[in-house]
Parts: sequence; C-alpha cells; structure tokens
Amino acid sequence: MKVVFLKDVKGKGKKGEIKNVADGYAQNFLIKNGYAVEASKQALSQLEGQKKLEEKNAAAELQAAKDLKEKIEQLTVEIKAKSGEGGRLFGSVSTKQIAEALQKAYGIKIDKRKMESEGIRSLGYSNIPVKLHNEVKATLKVHVVEES
Repeated sequence: MKVVFLKDVKGKGKKGEIKNVADGYAQNFLIKNGYAVEASKQALSQLEGQKKLEEKNAAAELQAAKDLKEKIEQLTVEIKAKSGEGGRLFGSVSTKQIAEALQKAYGIKIDKRKMESEGIRSLGYSNIPVKLHNEVKATLKVHVVEES
C-alpha cells in the first residue's frame, strides 16, 4: 500500500515522503497512530500545497535575513567597559552584552548564540560575525570604549 508520511518514522520514512509499505503495517500502525495517510489524490495534492507553502516561507525567511544583514552591517554598537593599562579589559565583553546593547540601541534582537565570538578583551573596534541564516552571514562592528 502506498502511504504519505505525516511524521518521521525511524527506519521507514520521513515527513512528506511517499512510500510503499505492507498493508497490515500501514493499516494497523501508520494510519492508526497518525504517522501516515493512504496516498490518494487528495492526500497527494495536499502534500504538494504544503511543499509550496514551505518553499514560500523559506524564501521569505531568506529575504528577511538578507535585509537584516544589510541593516546590521551599517551599524556600530558601542559598549562601555572597565579597562586597565594598554587598553586591556578587566574580563571581556561577551556576546550576551553585545546582543543586549544591539537590542537597546537599535531595537534589533539577535540571539547571542548566533554570534561567533569568544569575547572581546581589548578596547577599540572589533568585527563580530553573526549567522543570520544558513546562507547569510553578517559582520557587526562593535566599538568598546573605556568606562569613565
């Protein structure tokens, strides 16, 4: 029996796949538990509609990430920190502090885990790579100034 998987089933198929499985397995396990439906014309057209919607959403997400990249690359985030001799900081400026400063100054919310930095340990300008999407990376300029 041909079925369309609604959920991932380990060892059998992934969501959205159309596979031929044993009749008993399909009736007694997959369909009964809501993991799959019989591959009728209605189910196949519904699957196509769902795939088109997912592609449209993915394209919109990618475009939003590209727009955000352009916006971020024009900004400079300024952070104040205590420092000692030679511009060395006491501690470091973490990605959490950078994300909070970006949110506070420009209203742009970016998850600290998307920033690829171990922390800034000196005064001055630093470029922080930010992963906005699988295909989109931006560079955020951070200016660390001495706290008076």
